[in-house]
Amino acid sequence: MKSPLILASASPRRKELLERIGLDFSVIPSKIEEKKVSGETPVAYALRQATDKALEVSKRYPSRLVLGADTIVVLDREVFGKPYDHQTARRMLRRLNGREHTVITAFVLVFKEKELLVRHWVETQVKMKPLTEGRIERYLGTGEPFDKAGGYAIQGKGTLLVESIQGCYTNVMGLPLPT
Repeated sequence: MKSPLILASASPRRKELLERIGLDFSVIPSKIEEKKVSGETPVAYALRQATDKALEVSKRYPSRLVLGADTIVVLDREVFGKPYDHQTARRMLRRLNGREHTVITAFVLVFKEKELLVRHWVETQVKMKPLTEGRIERYLGTGEPFDKAGGYAIQGKGTLLVESIQGCYTNVMGLPLPT
């Protein structure tokens, strides 16, 4: 029997987090294109993205529970998604340098057959250490920033860039879990 839970994400971090708590699930990434709508607040954007991911997969698997999620970094009301090249990652890290920002993860559960839709989000405050250009370049050289919102991985080498965190650590990884 297949697990009733589907993770609608290709994120290895979300997969790892669900495995850590012993859940049985399938991974079936959504096929939606991530794009921001003009005038959308950061929370609305993250919720819409997570909802769209979960709904897209639930249409294909209506008799299974689908978890969709989206993580973003917000600084001065600007949303930082995943950097697509060194220049974008460098710009993000320079902007985050020595400053506090918000990590928002929205998550949505959909069970189409039962007409279930649950939406929620969690915010965590993260303060970055002051970063020299050399430190930023060395971090970029690790290749770690490129599939992470804001261009850093708190669970990897990016932890060395972080001064403090207020809130849920696993939220910054990509999925808030109860502690």
